[in-house]
Amino acid sequence: GLSGLEVLHRIHTGSATPVLMLTARGEEVDRIVGLEMGADDYLPKPFNPRELVARIRAIKRRTGVGRGDKTPSCRSLRVGDLELDSAARAVFLGGVPVDLSSVEFSLLEVLLRLAGQVVSRDKLSVQALGRPLHVYDRSIDVHVSSLRRKLGQTPDLKDRIKTVRGVGYLYARPVAGR
Repeated sequence: GLSGLEVLHRIHTGSATPVLMLTARGEEVDRIVGLEMGADDYLPKPFNPRELVARIRAIKRRTGVGRGDKTPSCRSLRVGDLELDSAARAVFLGGVPVDLSSVEFSLLEVLLRLAGQVVSRDKLSVQALGRPLHVYDRSIDVHVSSLRRKLGQTPDLKDRIKTVRGVGYLYARPVAGR
């Protein structure tokens, strides 16, 4: 009963499993949305089975899937004293576990994957909540506020999550040498 994009979001919420979307929705905008939401590839029906096999092999080469390669980069993200383990859905701050809701975890994962870059509220809503942001929807702001409260400031008393007014949020990378 879920759309392909909802399934994609659920897969990416709980794992780093590569995803090839195989769908009847072959319009350019559908392909772009699927890829922007995190699909590794997108193949509309009808398709040539040999092309499907070639695309799967390409994804396996890019991601290391099937080689017994369990790279920490797929499972674990570290920015400064904060570590996020995607596979275990756990967050550690200075080695101490931090209790986050599912939405907070998803938001933090998006922000950490794009640390140092501004992430729009719209993108955060789609990737963390699985739905587009509505005009008066403040749920992203509420969850970011809760994340800020739970994570606190960096050891050098800087904000971890910065607001970029009118654009979105940024997870600040620590300054080298500090």
